[in-house]
Amino acid sequence: MATAQPGLPAGAAMVRRLARGCWSAFWDYETPKVIVVRNRRLGFVHRTVQLLILLYFVWYVFIVQKSYQDSETGPESSIITKVKGITISEHKVWDVEEYVKPPEGGSVVSIITRMEVTPSQILGTCPESMRVHSSTCQSDEDCIAGQLDMQGNGIRTGHCVPYYHGDSKTCEVSAWCPVEDGTSENQFLGKMAPNFTILIKNNIHYPKFKFSKGNIASQKNLKHCTFDQDSDPYCPIFKLGFIVDQAGENFTELAHKGGVIGVIINWDCDLDLSESECNPKYSFRRLDPKYDPAFSGYNFRFAKYYKINSTTTTRTLIKAYGIRIDVIVHGQAGKFSLIPTIINLATALTSIGVGSFLCDWILLTFMNKNKLYSHKKFDKVRTPRHTSSSWPVTLALVLGQVPPPPSHYPQDQPPSPPSGRGPTLGEVAELPLSVQPPRPCSISALTEQVVDTLDLHMGQRLPVPEPSQKDSASTDPKGLAQL
Repeated sequence: MATAQPGLPAGAAMVRRLARGCWSAFWDYETPKVIVVRNRRLGFVHRTVQLLILLYFVWYVFIVQKSYQDSETGPESSIITKVKGITISEHKVWDVEEYVKPPEGGSVVSIITRMEVTPSQILGTCPESMRVHSSTCQSDEDCIAGQLDMQGNGIRTGHCVPYYHGDSKTCEVSAWCPVEDGTSENQFLGKMAPNFTILIKNNIHYPKFKFSKGNIASQKNLKHCTFDQDSDPYCPIFKLGFIVDQAGENFTELAHKGGVIGVIINWDCDLDLSESECNPKYSFRRLDPKYDPAFSGYNFRFAKYYKINSTTTTRTLIKAYGIRIDVIVHGQAGKFSLIPTIINLATALTSIGVGSFLCDWILLTFMNKNKLYSHKKFDKVRTPRHTSSSWPVTLALVLGQVPPPPSHYPQDQPPSPPSGRGPTLGEVAELPLSVQPPRPCSISALTEQVVDTLDLHMGQRLPVPEPSQKDSASTDPKGLAQL
């Protein structure tokens, strides 16, 4: 007679069944409840919000902003400028070497249109300029020897001397004499300046996309062309008068006081298209504030040195007013990329849910039957209060067991020990705690076990009203028909 194989301990079998139930519940799919509310006003609000969100993403995000592309801003750029032209003043002919600073050309170039020239300055003593604060005097006592004014032209000697012209007196200084406003001459170079030509060479590079391009067409003859945005955009030769006019300024006024004009080159390139579609676009505007006297205008000083008789060093001081040209390059390049496309599509689909959130808020807050809608939308489970002796029941539920109610056992008879054979379907309620089969390991099943077992353990059962067609119709005859 074969011996029976020893079975697994009751605790191990219970843990195995519990693990099997949890593993099975892990692959369950849960979906939210969907309620259809037949209300045209609410439906109109819902569809309108969805349509607005859809139009925003389709038109603005994807078409205008081109968010389906990977982009790069701020291209690497190089700029070379070259000015050509000849002009005249009252007694002199001026060429490029004299009126263009700096002469090598770059992103910033200054074209001198007016000069205040102080010739033949030498190191010595002379009256201080009357423009300097507290430079006027009546006697030597008003001038302190060795005093230095950072806004002046030199160091005071302590003498009060007559000014260059008139009856005024100023303190004497040791400086380059005569000082600037004593004998300066005004020379205007702006008569022929509007016809000066400026060549602007610009090359850009987008390293992310390995794309490079310049603003001069290959094999282009630049000797007989000028810029035109429509007919000749790849001939970057601009007349100075054209630049000032495009910036909306008066050339004579600007040449007299000086100013700063920005030449802005924009390289916005859609690299999903052909290379010929990536073209520079030029714009012009004044950069210094025109109506603010403290900041408007543009001038600078420089000097030319030479010697007389190989011993005395002299110089010519020039205060130059001019038009400064600042070349500014910016742009953005974009090319299709899968990652930003997926991100923006996911954002668009998620944002459409804002309409449902808004309508749910209106439905549960402002509608006349908001309590009815709330009752249909949410399932509420009332958990009875736990007594002090309910912790064994809770522990049994956590372990996947449902203990039988105390009334199932006689008061004088303990539960019988488990036998070798398995329990039948009708004997499940009679098994002790250690061998009860576990319920499925899911949140909903566990909630039902808590409610049912605690009710039986406490000797009470929550009344469950039976649905009545008459009661429902009398409570809200129109509310249920709209759901």
